Amino acid sequence: MTRCLLVIDIQNDYFPGGLLPLWQAEEVAARIVTAIGLARAANDRVVLVRHVAPGPGLLSAHSTGSAIRAAVLAAAGAAPVVEKTFADAFQDTDLTTVLAGVEDLLICGMMTQNCVVFTALSHATEGLRLRVLSDLCTAPSEIVHRIALSALGSKLPLSETTEVWPG
Repeated sequence: MTRCLLVIDIQNDYFPGGLLPLWQAEEVAARIVTAIGLARAANDRVVLVRHVAPGPGLLSAHSTGSAIRAAVLAAAGAAPVVEKTFADAFQDTDLTTVLAGVEDLLICGMMTQNCVVFTALSHATEGLRLRVLSDLCTAPSEIVHRIALSALGSKLPLSETTEVWPG
């Protein structure tokens, strides 16, 4: 069984000082760094996703705000980074190719209500055993995060990190 942790959009603009700081961004990022370590220790693959916007503003391709957080990059080592311009990380990217051979896909990241949901519900995930790691996601506010998880949970399994990598 080949398993992959897909880490979506842990980028500077979503943290304090960025253009759109998210609810508990620092705490979620710290848990993601830990999860990346657990995944690598279990010989699971790790793939990072970076959203880039073509114009100025949030996640602008040439801004420091669009950079993936340094701690995430360090934890992920040589993990591939897929760049996207749409909420769905599969849309107009090579993510399907990067995930070749993966049977179990674990999704986490930023903008629960947008990029996490659209990636998890993408037609490109058909045939994969898919779970969203709810403790490794966040949104602009707690209520938006919880509403998005509730809706997503009616469509596919949600898990916590400790269910995937018991400590």
